[in-house]
Amino acid sequence: MPGLDSLISPLTDRVATLRAATSAGLIAVGDPRSAVRAVLALRSWGPSPAAGCVASALRYPGEPAVVDEQGTLTFKELDGQSNALAHSLSERGIGEGSGVAVMCRNHRGFLLATVAISKLGAHAIFLNTSFAGPQLVDVATREGTDAIVLDEEFLALADGLSEEVVLVRSGVERVPTGHSSVPTLAKLIKAGSLEQLDPPSETGRFVILTSGTTGTPKGARRGAPDGLTSAAALLEAIPFHARETTVIAAPQFHAWGFAHSLLALALSSTVVLRRKFDPAQTLADVERTRATALIVVPVMLQRIMELPTKTRRKYDLTSLKVIAVSGSALPGQLATRVLDEFGEVLYNLYGSTEVSWATIATPDDLRAAPGTAGKPPRGTVVKLLLEDDSEAPTGEIGRIFVGSELAFEGYTGGGSKDVVRGLMATGDVGRFDSEGRLFIEGRSDDMIVSGGENVFPREVEDLLAEHPEVAEVAVLGVPDNQFGQRLAAYVVLEPDGKASETELRGYVKANLARYKVPRDVTFIAELPRNPAGKVLKRQLS
Repeated sequence: MPGLDSLISPLTDRVATLRAATSAGLIAVGDPRSAVRAVLALRSWGPSPAAGCVASALRYPGEPAVVDEQGTLTFKELDGQSNALAHSLSERGIGEGSGVAVMCRNHRGFLLATVAISKLGAHAIFLNTSFAGPQLVDVATREGTDAIVLDEEFLALADGLSEEVVLVRSGVERVPTGHSSVPTLAKLIKAGSLEQLDPPSETGRFVILTSGTTGTPKGARRGAPDGLTSAAALLEAIPFHARETTVIAAPQFHAWGFAHSLLALALSSTVVLRRKFDPAQTLADVERTRATALIVVPVMLQRIMELPTKTRRKYDLTSLKVIAVSGSALPGQLATRVLDEFGEVLYNLYGSTEVSWATIATPDDLRAAPGTAGKPPRGTVVKLLLEDDSEAPTGEIGRIFVGSELAFEGYTGGGSKDVVRGLMATGDVGRFDSEGRLFIEGRSDDMIVSGGENVFPREVEDLLAEHPEVAEVAVLGVPDNQFGQRLAAYVVLEPDGKASETELRGYVKANLARYKVPRDVTFIAELPRNPAGKVLKRQLS
């Protein structure tokens, strides 16, 4: 029958979405009255942090929503306090369409502010906690910030902002001298009404900054997807479940940490937060709360695995079903070590701020091909394109393009990523193996042309990372009068590592083509990274 496929495909997607959402507890029966009220709240608020908070408070009012260094906050308290904060912000001129920046580490203040902003229909702008004063002022001004919620440690950085910008401090630290007049979240919450707000006429947007590893961070504007299709596709691949406990160690201002804050609200799950990452403390938090999921970036996994074996194994981590990692490249050797240590619980997501997730590697994928980024989940299309925009054959390197309903809406300063046939570029290059698994070779502009040969640093980095005396490594191209460019490796050795430059160069020569051998090997104490764990290679050259 003509057109039958076009009817069957959407129906199949709807059935799969319903099945995944139900299996994960995203759709559950429970008490009929509270369930109906929760559904009505979701419909009223639309896809937003406010919707997840209101619905969870209706269904599980006394259950813990947030556990942090200040204690426990229930869903009822999160809902009521975010109402009060929203009312107080409204009295200060913040409403639909306003821009409210958040510069907080991982604690309840981040969630309270985010939900309150959502209830007002304002736009949330998440600022990197590593910003210096000029960066904070530049980005806040560029993004049209009307108010900013920030930790006390960042107050002095905001001195260059316009006096018209409303400042609110989180109250997690002692107030610095000269800033005692800046109100705390607690003060605004105490002064505000607990009464539920009316949903805004339009859902506010989120502005998440790009990593800025190659320049000034751009503001990526994104809304929330309609329906449950995207969330269900994630839940099909990774066994998150409603009313469980998630330790979010990844920065919440980063797309990866923020996504899991939203997912936890949607699943009415408890999030465990700590302002600063400590590897041993993270394991202790998993044991103490019996967490089923741990959200990290690769460098955090690296720090955990650098703990003495005796330290790691003194914690009972048998509750963990998921260790989800994203934000930068996951070395294959590290993936194997984590699987051997913690079992078949490791999931690696590849994507970008602009396209959201593109592929997901399951434990089976990582066992079979430790360096892989996995396969596209349902509803996501990934193509590798050559320079003429034709598709790269299996095994050949091409530019990575992604299509899904999660693509961002464009940069706040104008412009977007390249789009070819409805698919958006990630800025990376990669290859598919014969099983359809994606391997990331590096950034499109990372390719090094040395003596006429094309080299991508990732292959050399992965090999050197497998050397038993190497803890971390970054490889990049530097100018060379004879070859145009040459490879330079910056190596962090293991604590007892004694490998020499000659040994490491010989190791690469024995395993890869001669032109991929780094001409320079520099030993350093640590690699420069941003808070999301991405290596800042521009600081090495």
